[in-house]
Amino acid sequence: MEYSSFNHTLLSFLQDSPTPFHATDSMRQALTNAGFIELLEEDSWVIDEGGKYFVTRNDSSLIAFTSPQLDFHQSGWRMIGAHTDSPCLKLKPNAHVQRHGHHQLGVEVYGGVLLHTWLDRDLSIAGRVSYKNQDGDISSRLVDFKDPIAVVPNLAIHLNRKANEAFSVNPQNEILPILCGAENTFDLQLLLKTQIEKQHPDAKVATILDFELSLYDTQKPSLVGLHQEYICSARLDNLLSCFVGMQALLDSDNQRPSLLICTDHEEIGSLSACGANGPFLEDVLRRLSPNPEQYVQAMQRSMLVSADNAHALHPNYASMHDANHAPMINQGAVIKINANQRYATNSETASVYRDIAAEENYTVQSFVVRSDMACGSTIGPITSGEIGVPTIDIGLPTFGMHSIRELAGSHDAHGLYKVLARFTKRAKLIAR
Repeated sequence: MEYSSFNHTLLSFLQDSPTPFHATDSMRQALTNAGFIELLEEDSWVIDEGGKYFVTRNDSSLIAFTSPQLDFHQSGWRMIGAHTDSPCLKLKPNAHVQRHGHHQLGVEVYGGVLLHTWLDRDLSIAGRVSYKNQDGDISSRLVDFKDPIAVVPNLAIHLNRKANEAFSVNPQNEILPILCGAENTFDLQLLLKTQIEKQHPDAKVATILDFELSLYDTQKPSLVGLHQEYICSARLDNLLSCFVGMQALLDSDNQRPSLLICTDHEEIGSLSACGANGPFLEDVLRRLSPNPEQYVQAMQRSMLVSADNAHALHPNYASMHDANHAPMINQGAVIKINANQRYATNSETASVYRDIAAEENYTVQSFVVRSDMACGSTIGPITSGEIGVPTIDIGLPTFGMHSIRELAGSHDAHGLYKVLARFTKRAKLIAR
């Protein structure tokens, strides 16, 4: 896919994916349109040579793979990993709060949110709602209100004279969005029922039972900068990598077994049935290689590229980086390295990636956190530790990670897509 088409398709994907549920559904649609067959975990699987398949779990995690040949223990897998979730504000179960003349929503902070960036934004609500239908069955549907229906107003500087000196947001009391004035009636159950019936006329909702709903910024993703060299959007961490990985898989030549895994709950540790620290990937791989010895052989002939965002050198905060490991936006994806295994990169996996990038004439950068700062982590060490696959952690340089709107390079995203597409076609990884 050429540069302009790639980035405009990316912007549409980001716009259509306000939650992990919607991101997974967006990928489901793209894969289905490309001829991939959906598998259900509760069914018996018949995998054909030359086939293309995908499976989801919890509606928020997805694994897609190609099977050009079925001797996976001989060929190994070319794996790309990312995560579908992003830091956000989630509605509490008893979300309705009425105080001081306003209807508001009680919210819980999900992940490492930069809370102040959620102030004064035009917010909407999206997620999954579970209900009993008129036939007595329990079902779930995705909803997205799309319109800006909520806002968290800032406190005027006249009432907080030290706002520009030291400012914090109390997540219990000061981040509750306002929906409308108390002179209006508000019934959350009725609102959700009406929204489901609006989006899904066949739903026949009888009773709303529960929900998993998040707030999100309605401002559209965009290409910004004097030469439109930046991508500005919510949820670049890590839907950017999900999209890049999916496009690489779609453009693979189906000559080597390739696999994309996009899991939920990375921002809170990945320990869940559908997270990287859960059994989802291993469950799928063992169904494809049921012989225990052949499963191990397959893993040791495989490699995982764990793609998550990386901290770009911010020109206003340059001292926050190690001077020799300060990635620049639009100068290539970043190999992330940590001596204490917060990243899973080793010299061999890094060498494979560098070699593939060189074949694409794509620049490679390196990131090591300052020695006097704590290092973050991602799905790479978790997945490598779970299934034993050689792994590299990479990321696209990003400003404002975990802000409600993040900034990355448009050339970086397209370049990484080309490298990962070449990775899926790689015949040999590491010689033994």
